Amino acid sequence: MADLSAFPITRRWPAAHPDRLQLYSLNTPNGVKVSIMLEEIGLPYETHLVDIGANESWTPEFLSLNPNGKIPAILVPEGPGGKPLALFESGAILVYLAEKTGQLLSADPATRYQTLQWVMFQMAAIGPMFGQVGFFHKYAGRAFEDKRPLERYVAESKRLLGVLEDRLEGRDWIMDDYSIADVATLGWVRNLIGYYGARDLVDFDSLKTVPAWLERGLARPAVQRGLEIPARG
Repeated sequence: MADLSAFPITRRWPAAHPDRLQLYSLNTPNGVKVSIMLEEIGLPYETHLVDIGANESWTPEFLSLNPNGKIPAILVPEGPGGKPLALFESGAILVYLAEKTGQLLSADPATRYQTLQWVMFQMAAIGPMFGQVGFFHKYAGRAFEDKRPLERYVAESKRLLGVLEDRLEGRDWIMDDYSIADVATLGWVRNLIGYYGARDLVDFDSLKTVPAWLERGLARPAVQRGLEIPARG
């Protein structure tokens, strides 16, 4: 059985199954990327809810795994070379899990890099911009009298949805096959029009391919399960 005692995070969130991958997360748009991925690939794992509302991601134990204080993060008992691997950043985790299992990332070099570019598109553009819409439309930013920040992020989010709309023309998925690019993006689009309440703001119903893609993705059983992991108390 793997010994994870050297990792301080296991003192706050003990591993009941130390031989399994340990997931430290919350079901936010970034968090569900990893839980959806794990459900899709069927890799055994154990979940630990990190309550970001209670600032648990800023505790010394969590920071020992991710010095940036953000979920999700994972601890793999048997990583490269058979040694434990601690990993943070949802995009990096998706790539690691895809390469570890040979799933949802093509072995063909050109297709692999094209898939990764769409993962980076989500990480660099969709996530940050949609998140800002959430802040200025739903959270504290809505109280700002100056509406120019909201208008800017709404306009940019509409543009990014347009990029995705064009990419999905004639396709069921971002690549020819369902991949980590879809896993990375589904939760963010769902959150933008759902939890953030920005459906009308970004003219979502004027799109054709993105809503159909979102519906296909959310219908996947692994996605449905992953969206609820880890379960909130």
